[in-house]
Amino acid sequence: MHPNLSAALHGAAAGTVATLPMSVVMLAAQAAGLMGKEPPKLVAEKAFEAVGVRPSETVDNVATSVAHLGFGFVAGALFGLLRHRVELPLPPVAQGIAYGLLVYTVSYEGWIPALHIMPWPRNDRPGRQPSMVAAHIVFGAVLGALAD
Repeated sequence: MHPNLSAALHGAAAGTVATLPMSVVMLAAQAAGLMGKEPPKLVAEKAFEAVGVRPSETVDNVATSVAHLGFGFVAGALFGLLRHRVELPLPPVAQGIAYGLLVYTVSYEGWIPALHIMPWPRNDRPGRQPSMVAAHIVFGAVLGALAD
């Protein structure tokens, strides 16, 4: 197997697994009343709306979970490929945390508000963005640990 493909696949697996503890942080924040609707659910709802589909609650929940795990898969693949191609003088967990915060920034300060899925962080409900930063730190730490 080509080394780039191997690194990407290893990262993809790590990213998929890292999405699970990230989701636990998000669910805990939601249970504490900090989140409102979880961002992956808002993304899925906007996607359904864009194609004119009104899914059942079950389909919406499944699509939300699949999309979130799929995003973790792709983000992990990119991390694996980057780690393979660029040598950073940081321990793997620190690399993962930095990458998780990059994913947060590109998403929540970038494409998500640009597509009108959620408000810009400064205009969002007070608890959601700190919760999402924490969730991305957990994602990155687990990703870095597993990708090593």
